[in-house]
Amino acid sequence: MKRYILLVYCLVLIIPISYAQNIKPLDLSNDWISKIEAIAPSKPRIAVTQKKKILLFSLHTGYKHWVIPHTEKVLEIIAKKSDAFSITVSYDINDFSKKSLKQFDAIILNNTCSIGTTRNLFWEAIKEDPSLSGIEKLKKASKLESNLYKFVKKGKGLMVLHGAITMQNKSTTYGEMVGGTFDYHPKQQNIHIKLVDPKHPLVQAFDANGFEHIDEPYFFSNAYFDYNFRPLLYMEANTLEGLKEEVTDSIKYVSWIKKYGKGRVFYSSPSHNAQSFENPQLLQFFLDGIQYIVGDLECDDSPIGK
Repeated sequence: MKRYILLVYCLVLIIPISYAQNIKPLDLSNDWISKIEAIAPSKPRIAVTQKKKILLFSLHTGYKHWVIPHTEKVLEIIAKKSDAFSITVSYDINDFSKKSLKQFDAIILNNTCSIGTTRNLFWEAIKEDPSLSGIEKLKKASKLESNLYKFVKKGKGLMVLHGAITMQNKSTTYGEMVGGTFDYHPKQQNIHIKLVDPKHPLVQAFDANGFEHIDEPYFFSNAYFDYNFRPLLYMEANTLEGLKEEVTDSIKYVSWIKKYGKGRVFYSSPSHNAQSFENPQLLQFFLDGIQYIVGDLECDDSPIGK
């Protein structure tokens, strides 16, 4: 009898944890949209003199994050309530033509995951196009990718959300621009996200102790270890389950800002699940990040270095 009671007690403890680590997709319902509208920031932290134009690019050729349409809606709501910027949603790589990019002040890459051995979204998006030869496809993909780098380098902004860090995951240039490339992630689990510097202007949305949510804990490689960015948020790897190897440095950054040429880049890994958007502090963080990439919000973005 005692053994039975102990088993039931253990199940009671395990079931909520197991459910939490397998968080279910949410419908993009009117009720959920209304909830986000109610908690989204109503005004930008820094007053704007000119509304900025932002390209929100959501095409994926690899893993499809179910949160993509939710992210679009969240950013559209923030844009409308704050009146600081406008959003143009696109799934068309031709919007990376030089002519098209001229109309925008910044780009947001919304989980633009690539796939397989190539890890090159531009090429993957046109590889089946019968109107182009193989050489023409490679040239076009290379040109569009180059346009993205030049766009940022010449002074525009870039916001990279979660899986978008894999967009050109084998490109050294992309990794240098974004601040790293994707390595792997353990299973979804509860993560305590902490503030690197509570006094930094871009983390003023959060309480001093950070926040907790269920997410994929991303680990990064290559350019990440140059630390050519100003970190904003971090997690402690030694508190996580499912690591592929033991870590010697437990602090792993999950959000940062950096300069790329004359441009500004903001990366946030937190945003895998739409449930995380129900935290108004995260929504304010995104608005502050957008104000940073378009040049409205000035702050320390100097790299911490090795």
